[in-house]
Amino acid sequence: MNPLGIIFLISIGTCAFLKISEALNEAQTLQEIIWALRQPDETDQLFDSSLEFDDTNKIVTLSAKAQRALRKADKIESLPGQPKGVNFAQYSGYINVNNQAGRELFYYLAESPVNATSKPLVLWLNGGPGCSSLGYGAMEEVGPFRVNADGKTLSRFKYAWNNLANMLFVESPAGVGYSRAKPNQTNGDVQTAKENYNFLLNWFERFPQYKKRPFFITGESYAGHFIPQLADLILTRNQLKPAFFINLQAVAIGNAYVDKLQNRRDQDEYFWHRDFITDEGFAEVKKNCEEFYTDENFTMPCLSARMKTFYGDVDNYNIYAPLCLKNKDGSPKKSDETEQGIDPCIDDFVERYLNLPEVKKAFHADQNTNWVTCNHNLTYTLRDNTTVPTIKKIVTKGLRVLLYSGDTDSVVPITTTKKSVKAMQLPVKKRWRPWNCDNQVGGFVEEYENLWLATVRGAGHMVPSNQPLRAYSLFHHFIAGKPLPIAPLIPSDMSKLEI
Repeated sequence: MNPLGIIFLISIGTCAFLKISEALNEAQTLQEIIWALRQPDETDQLFDSSLEFDDTNKIVTLSAKAQRALRKADKIESLPGQPKGVNFAQYSGYINVNNQAGRELFYYLAESPVNATSKPLVLWLNGGPGCSSLGYGAMEEVGPFRVNADGKTLSRFKYAWNNLANMLFVESPAGVGYSRAKPNQTNGDVQTAKENYNFLLNWFERFPQYKKRPFFITGESYAGHFIPQLADLILTRNQLKPAFFINLQAVAIGNAYVDKLQNRRDQDEYFWHRDFITDEGFAEVKKNCEEFYTDENFTMPCLSARMKTFYGDVDNYNIYAPLCLKNKDGSPKKSDETEQGIDPCIDDFVERYLNLPEVKKAFHADQNTNWVTCNHNLTYTLRDNTTVPTIKKIVTKGLRVLLYSGDTDSVVPITTTKKSVKAMQLPVKKRWRPWNCDNQVGGFVEEYENLWLATVRGAGHMVPSNQPLRAYSLFHHFIAGKPLPIAPLIPSDMSKLEI
């Protein structure tokens, strides 16, 4: 069979239990990566930060004076539809990360409403690859606002992470969201790590008050590649180029995609353990897909077994959450099933909002950009099937790492993360135990040397969307470097969470 035909059939087999008629979201974008055949230029060579940098491309593209002038221009006066009483500064704009190729990353900074000058800086990166950190991270997960159902107005988000830190959202790689790239440019793990590093160096010139501040990197999904590789590059460059020192303290990755082949096996097991497929169906899938679990040899019997076994219209992100149902005209139906913390149709609300001309103007974004949640025209080259060795490398260098997982995500199941951590063979400091939030079990945690493995109970792929209070508690303890509590933590008075 034609290889393209095989890839198409794999996509059908993988999503046979979904009815996908629209643009794919972050989880579905990652599904394509997980189940795709090996790319011709894909390699098992591990990311080596000591080799992955070319100083011939000037790193800092503008003078300090020019960058600071741009900072003033980047100040957001007000976002259209934002509620009254916004008491924190906002900035957004473009940073040139590759002069020769004309590539610019878009950022949004939401400073803290209290003690912004002393609070740490936290970078948030979404995955895909190709999905927006502004649309998902800022508008649906941890940012200060939520887009209302009218697609025109915003509401203040009670559990916004900028209560605890200054939050920086970057749309990466170039070509994602409002970020700019020339047509038909290729992207990949190595280039993304370099350009994210270039972004930070230039951004710190624009905002020099943050240069010495404690710095954290957070994100989710395919950021299981972006974040470890960027962190490794920062640590290496800190040693080689002390003039460009970045005060990186720790990284946190939610439902991290770190091991392609293990992920394939665990997705099938996850649905079986949750009784979404029969014992007989799972046995048939295991029998016929073992080759595809262990290498890139896809077989038609594997496809056939998957097609027969998986069915039902569910949200892969969060298997117990309601779907976004549509009217005949394509508009989202009003749903009362929002007990999972967020309206299932919020992607539609965000896309409408971020394409409004007045919103683009307020964000200082290119008016010609058609903003979408995930750019599916992005050409992306993988580097590693696994980033587990890279994570172990930064842990052994002394960097703190938090890997957290919503336990109702089937795209990157908690079982994959647990097995990946076990493969690192790190010393265990505190065994698996429940952690508590608001007099409830927030999830479970196991502590290793410089690494936490945590679950968030009742959350899917986008943990802060489904369980905002539990995610907020987790984040608070992460940046404070404090163990997750056995006793309740979150008080009614948010000011008590100062760090």
